[in-house]
Amino acid sequence: MPVPRTLYIRHVPDAVAERLEKLAQKAGLPLSSFALQELTETARRADNAELLASLPSQPIERSTILEALHASRDER
Repeated sequence: MPVPRTLYIRHVPDAVAERLEKLAQKAGLPLSSFALQELTETARRADNAELLASLPSQPIERSTILEALHASRDER
């Protein structure tokens, strides 16, 4: 099993660091854990655009989508 790496991030603007610290505090996590969580999520989504581009296109009219949306709202 590979050994986890340690990353050091330099030149983080104060405003970014302060915002991350606030978000980590709200999440009840240490800053390093919160940052790892965010980096993990970003890395997970990195291939989403490629995945979506590889899916077959399904032609559907905008009006069909809107009709279905309105019908589902009317059911509520």
